[in-house]
Amino acid sequence: MTSTVSVSRHGDVAVIMLDNPPVNALSHHLREPLDAALKAERDDSSVKAIVLACAGRTFVAGADITEFGKPQKAPSLRDLIDTLESITTKPTVAAIHGTALGGGLELALGCHFRVADKGARLGLPEVKLGILPGAGGTVRLPRIVGPEKAVAMIVSGTPIGALEAEEAGLVDALVDNLVADAVAFAREAAETNRPLVAVRDRTARIEAAQTDMSGFEKAAAEATKKTRGLEAPLACAEAVRNAITMKFDDALDAERRTFERLVAGDQSKAQRHLFFAEREAARVEGVGKEVRPREIRKAAVIGAGTMGGGIAMSFVNGGIPVTILEMSKEALDRGLGVIDRNYGISVSRGSLSPEAHKKRMAMFTPTTSYDDLADADIIIEAVFEEMAVKKEVFSRLDAIAKPGAILASNTSYLDVNEIAAMTKRPADVLGMHFFSPANVMKLLEIVRGKETAPDVIATALATAKRIGKVPVVVGVCHGFVGNRMLSARSADLESLLLEGATPQQVDKVFTDFGWPMGPFAMGDLAGLDIGWRNRKSLGRKAAIADAICEMGRYGQKTGRGYYVYEKGSRTPTPDPEIEKLIEDKARELGVNRRTISSDEIAERTMYPMVNEGARILEEKIAARPSDIDIVWINGYGFPVGRGGPMFWADLTGLKKIAERLEYWHGKTGKDVFAPSLLLKKLAAEGKGFSSLQASKA
Repeated sequence: MTSTVSVSRHGDVAVIMLDNPPVNALSHHLREPLDAALKAERDDSSVKAIVLACAGRTFVAGADITEFGKPQKAPSLRDLIDTLESITTKPTVAAIHGTALGGGLELALGCHFRVADKGARLGLPEVKLGILPGAGGTVRLPRIVGPEKAVAMIVSGTPIGALEAEEAGLVDALVDNLVADAVAFAREAAETNRPLVAVRDRTARIEAAQTDMSGFEKAAAEATKKTRGLEAPLACAEAVRNAITMKFDDALDAERRTFERLVAGDQSKAQRHLFFAEREAARVEGVGKEVRPREIRKAAVIGAGTMGGGIAMSFVNGGIPVTILEMSKEALDRGLGVIDRNYGISVSRGSLSPEAHKKRMAMFTPTTSYDDLADADIIIEAVFEEMAVKKEVFSRLDAIAKPGAILASNTSYLDVNEIAAMTKRPADVLGMHFFSPANVMKLLEIVRGKETAPDVIATALATAKRIGKVPVVVGVCHGFVGNRMLSARSADLESLLLEGATPQQVDKVFTDFGWPMGPFAMGDLAGLDIGWRNRKSLGRKAAIADAICEMGRYGQKTGRGYYVYEKGSRTPTPDPEIEKLIEDKARELGVNRRTISSDEIAERTMYPMVNEGARILEEKIAARPSDIDIVWINGYGFPVGRGGPMFWADLTGLKKIAERLEYWHGKTGKDVFAPSLLLKKLAAEGKGFSSLQASKA
């Protein structure tokens, strides 16, 4: 017995209890005593059955990720499972509560049986770390749920609930009193001489696929169709295929070789970086565990348009009722109609029940009166991105909101401190920048004003988690983190076109890198008229973009933008008319066109983005480089396998980036290419942005 593993006797049934807070991760200091306990109970003739259970809030929720990429101390997880499978004369039962994830589920698959409480969730999420299960998960799971179900679970990495697990055969029984019922299950299995067949020796569920692979291949193609350049999902599918076509031990060895290859690769390093970065982002200076969030029982949203409606849906989806305000009944009805249709689409796809649809719609209270917001615990405005309009809204909110209510602006660019100054309660004011569509996009930039109270930040963080968002706390500046860096990434796009690139060439560099779409296709999707209006309001011009809008080409909404879109299609088709427009504008401006390489396009778009990230760190707008990565991964489509712009920059080499920025600064004279002081310093010292991360850890 140790602090992490204890054994108790319930008559002739031994219960081995694991206790490694907070999630019972399979660290070496847990694996070693667990292996010893399993062998001791295996060899004790007075023990007729063994139950494996966990203390705390969950069953084993995975391996110890900090051990990845390092020499593993014996016993390994595979050794533990071998020990479990060496127990052939007495039943072994995994008693699952909370989550059995990754190595935890692999451990449970080493037992003869699995019982779970009704709230348990089970899965193999390793793909989200850029790897695959490395202790037999890809070989055992198909033998118990079938290869089609297994490939869907492993490639997606999404856990399933206990009821679904029971229906699939992964769980043998659902129980109410977990340990007591697991002991009873184990005792009955022993007393009735229930057949004890190790999962590795079960073949019934894979026999059909061994005869005809077409069903599996269809399931694998469906599971991997949106992998977007990621290696791990394809490797997971191949590993499940091996479980069908190879002998068990051969498939197991192939799985391990693939695991070792993936874990050493840049994609897995990037995805593990993001795993820790998301958790690190929740640590905010001045907001310690002693700071308690305010209670949020009711929310209000001002604006029922695209953003306001999406924000309101996010709160309702998180179980928080919402009062939604518009200036007219017509606007309210239109907004609620869109919300209703969105939920209807979810029902048609099977992701929401008709009952849940009805229940969620009942959680919206429409109003045209500010007075009806007086009882809200948090109020988010989602009105036009104009300072005068925002100020008027907050002045009215200050008059009607109850004491202690949080007042949040969904601003994308504007000064939160200036907005807060319109109230007598600036400590209660912050920015909560949602991303469109707000009911889908994960990122939430929480903008901390100079007077925002610590408990307001704590509340925003807790609320973000409750409504399914990934929060990052940022400081006040124009565009905050994401949009400020996006402006830097876009600053030289027109020049690239004038000098010789085409929209499709630029976009291809981005999609080849792993972005879901390039900047010109993205502009067409968002609507080119939005940027045009903004430029006109600021007195700015863009020769090509303005000319395209003057032609009435606003993007997908008009069927023409930088590209042509066939009726009913979102597929961009290059347009000779646009290429002629670009050539004419270049001639008009005296620009000599030339051949532009893919490397040049990348340097003149992505390097300025990294450079702006360095400036943001200098100014302490972001607390750490990984916070910037989380913003870009969750809000802007930066490829997951690249780990975010700052992580990618370290892999590329800051010395190279600084040198190429200097080169383009000399060629163009544009400030966006002038390397920041921080970038130059790190490059000169041979360091990366990760060195700043380590110093803050």
